[in-house]
Amino acid sequence: MKLHKLMKFSSFFLLLCVVAAPLQALAQEEKAFAEHKFVLQISDMDPAKQTLVLNVANNILKAYGADQVEVEIVAFSAGLRLLFEENANAGRIDGLVQNGVRFFACQNTVNNMSNILGTPVKVNNHAKSGYGGIVRIKELVDQGYMLAKP
Repeated sequence: MKLHKLMKFSSFFLLLCVVAAPLQALAQEEKAFAEHKFVLQISDMDPAKQTLVLNVANNILKAYGADQVEVEIVAFSAGLRLLFEENANAGRIDGLVQNGVRFFACQNTVNNMSNILGTPVKVNNHAKSGYGGIVRIKELVDQGYMLAKP
């Protein structure tokens, strides 16, 4: 009889472990919720401004920790050059992406620059794109992101 009770307890304990593991994973995901949200605008062609926006993103990560902050850099107009595939900052962009920074390329600007240059603009593979950079900024601001234009 004691063996039967022990088997029931063992089965219950096993079931508890199976249920608790996903709950623990969910709790860890919730801990990673970003308390601070920033959208950084880059719309200038100046290489110094491009470096500055990347520095600001890096400084935000250092100040709050990658697990407590969301940062998205939105590039449009002449600032799209930051996200050109061959941009000198591609390595820094890779490093920021590894720490959770997102990049957004204005599709309107990509199309216009492609027409002006006479060849399709190749954008960094980490960058997502959408209709308009300013539209993306408004979406993020509406979601509680703070806009900064370094």
